[in-house]
Amino acid sequence: MARPVEPPPTTWTFPPPHAADEDGIVGIGADLEPGTVLAAYRRGLFPMPAGRGRVPAWWSPDPRGVIPLDGLQVSRSLRRSCQRYRIGVDTAFEAVLHGCADPRRRGAWIDRRMRAAYLRLHELGWAHSVEAWTADGELAGGLYGIAIGGLFAGESMFHRHRDASKVTLVGLVERLVHGGATLLDVQWTTPHLASLGAVEIPREEYLSRLAEALSRPLPALWTR
Repeated sequence: MARPVEPPPTTWTFPPPHAADEDGIVGIGADLEPGTVLAAYRRGLFPMPAGRGRVPAWWSPDPRGVIPLDGLQVSRSLRRSCQRYRIGVDTAFEAVLHGCADPRRRGAWIDRRMRAAYLRLHELGWAHSVEAWTADGELAGGLYGIAIGGLFAGESMFHRHRDASKVTLVGLVERLVHGGATLLDVQWTTPHLASLGAVEIPREEYLSRLAEALSRPLPALWTR
């Protein structure tokens, strides 16, 4: 894949992250054009539908969930699971996006507009997937997110076989460390992510780490 293509700049202006309400919402509306979405990530925000109308909302939670790249918790059983799958990068982005957006999943939030937005960002070289494949070539699980400089902003993951999504996270972290990335954003911590090493940090600390990550070059794993 060639280096990412910078899209036309957004016509929208976002409020500062500190303007977020108690739920972490900075604003509602705007569009999901590539330039808008990238501007949000660079500002420390991310999009997720909200409300009954499922309109685009822009979030900056405090505290913020991250996985320290030197703090991933890999159990003995997970290490064994890693041996069962082959890891791919950007080999099935659309299939991973579809798996993450499955409306049968509890708490499904990735609607048609979100799928279209991230597919376009993938075509431009900003959105990426990591896949776990079985020995017979079946997609067992995957994750996707946005890579900007030394930041990887994880958006969602799914699995069809045991531990497959966890294995993709292990594969992602290994590749981020090797490539010189510094920040793996997971937005919020959950018990599942906490068991893998996710921690919460204050918004101010996240924004400081974000600025440092954005100043770094994009790891080569996303540009091969």
